Amino acid sequence: MRNTKAFKEAVAQTLAELARRGVTLAPATVEDTIERQITTVAERLRIHVRSAWRYFDASVTADRLSQSVASYEESSSEKGVGQAPMPPIDNPELALVLAGVPDSLAQTGGDLYAVIINVAVNAWMAGHIHGEDGCTGCDGSRGPAGHDWEARMRTITELQPNITKDRDVWTRAVNDAGYAVTRR
Repeated sequence: MRNTKAFKEAVAQTLAELARRGVTLAPATVEDTIERQITTVAERLRIHVRSAWRYFDASVTADRLSQSVASYEESSSEKGVGQAPMPPIDNPELALVLAGVPDSLAQTGGDLYAVIINVAVNAWMAGHIHGEDGCTGCDGSRGPAGHDWEARMRTITELQPNITKDRDVWTRAVNDAGYAVTRR
């Protein structure tokens, strides 16, 4: 279905309608929604998929997607859900995680997916450890710094260069690993 002219036109029209409404969604989200709609119409009416296109209306689809986005934003704000907090850009743990990227690139042979997984897991663990600082059941499990977050940050700071102040350090490390990030 996705390779048909009708599908591609429906996606383009729906994205244009969403833009008129000031709503931005990933094209893949719109594609998935349209595919589900057309498949459902075809199944319920017991007709061929190509015949279901006569029931498609890009403005109605855009309206529903806009309402869905607005409803999600409203329900999230009511519950106090918002953007996840980012650590300060000069956070030593963040610098440590980012400093491991060049080594990870070299170890994986440039496998960007593996590098992203490595960064995500290390960042998650750093947040997990930070969240357990008050856990009395974890006493003695973190080495000499123990549960003293400030002491752990000082130790980490001494181990790694401050890549936020000197981004060239990180770029040189990536280049030394044999890689470069360039825009296509």
